[in-house]
Amino acid sequence: MSGSNDVYQTPLNSRYASNEMKYLFSPRKRFSTWRQLWTWLAEAQKELGLPISAEAIEQMKAHQVIQDDEFAVAAEEEKRRRHDVMAHLAVVVDKLSQFAQKYKDLPCLGFTHGQPAQLVTVGKRACLWIQDLLMDLRNLERARDDLRFRGVKGTTGTQASFLQIFNGDHAKVESLDELVTEKAGFSSAFIISSQTYSRKIDVDVGNALGSFGATCERIGIDIRHLAMLKEVEEPFEKDQIGSSAMAYKRNPMRSERLCSLGRHLQNLPKDGLDTYSAQWFERSLDDSAIRRISIPELYLTADACLILLNNVSSGFVVYPEVIKRHVNDELPFMATENIIMACVAKGLSRQDAHEEIRVLSHQAADNVKKQGKDNDLIERIRRTAFFNPIIPQLDTLLDASTFVGRAPQQVEKFTSTEVAAAIKPYASTIAKGETSALYV
Repeated sequence: MSGSNDVYQTPLNSRYASNEMKYLFSPRKRFSTWRQLWTWLAEAQKELGLPISAEAIEQMKAHQVIQDDEFAVAAEEEKRRRHDVMAHLAVVVDKLSQFAQKYKDLPCLGFTHGQPAQLVTVGKRACLWIQDLLMDLRNLERARDDLRFRGVKGTTGTQASFLQIFNGDHAKVESLDELVTEKAGFSSAFIISSQTYSRKIDVDVGNALGSFGATCERIGIDIRHLAMLKEVEEPFEKDQIGSSAMAYKRNPMRSERLCSLGRHLQNLPKDGLDTYSAQWFERSLDDSAIRRISIPELYLTADACLILLNNVSSGFVVYPEVIKRHVNDELPFMATENIIMACVAKGLSRQDAHEEIRVLSHQAADNVKKQGKDNDLIERIRRTAFFNPIIPQLDTLLDASTFVGRAPQQVEKFTSTEVAAAIKPYASTIAKGETSALYV
């Protein structure tokens, strides 16, 4: 048995990652990259005076990609659709930013310690997610921009073989290093290396991707909690089955998958740390097998997470009336200090007002907790003669929009300054409205 159904397939390959990202780690791309490096080296050596014929270089170029239709299509596809993690992360940030602006004024319960606290807004909460994603974007950009070419260094990094080829001419060896570095698209190369580039680089990049994985799980958990409260749901496809057993359910399956993949992603950097610390002198080969697994998985998992984030952020479903009901369940308790201050402004004793509110609050709390009824504190206040002077003000005192502080203004400032500046370099990608495929 040798069919595809008879061998193990990683779910990253068969279900979650995009074709573009899978191609970047395919044997075809790997072999083509090796041949490209050899071509660049030959070109640079010829430019520096070594007897390499133009015909030889043309032959190398002709065989850089295996000569069949599939390879040609793959190379063209990769050229047309370069997969950029940062660009797709910027698309997600832009979509969440639009969501935050749309709902910047919608009050909702804030939670500390898992308990209702002061009100925030739906848009302000989304900005918490965006702010963390911007940190990930910055980390990934920095890791990318810090990448340097190993360069033309030879077996143990001393460039001895190239010095011999150029008859001891150090200047030409350095020029060769610079030329190949430039052809490969890097602005600089390491001056010092061993047989390989330092595996510390894998740690650096892996940590940035792993941190992004933690953000994904964090956002996914929030969405799942909001879905549990029936306040916000992820997009639900027309023919999607919410639960195989209970037809009425709409399980947050994408957010659950985001948490699962994000958890895997944030654990992968440990492979890089262990591999780096275990290296011997100029190199050992115990890094080979693990890097063949862990490095592609870092990028494929990050890609899968971005596909999910892109999809979820493209169509959040918000239920304002449910959110309002939850706010109204807690707002009377939150408004007690405002009510006391209004009483004092009308000439009533603060101590007396505080005691009246305390008694009524305990009664209303018992009504909610012991009898499972609605919070009726405001109705109790309306029926209590002591509060007659401030009854006309109650509706104003209970306006939820007055309890969100500067949340709307914070959203406006954040999205128009920090967010706008961070995603500006990716404007062309965002303008195309590029979205990744939906995987369910």
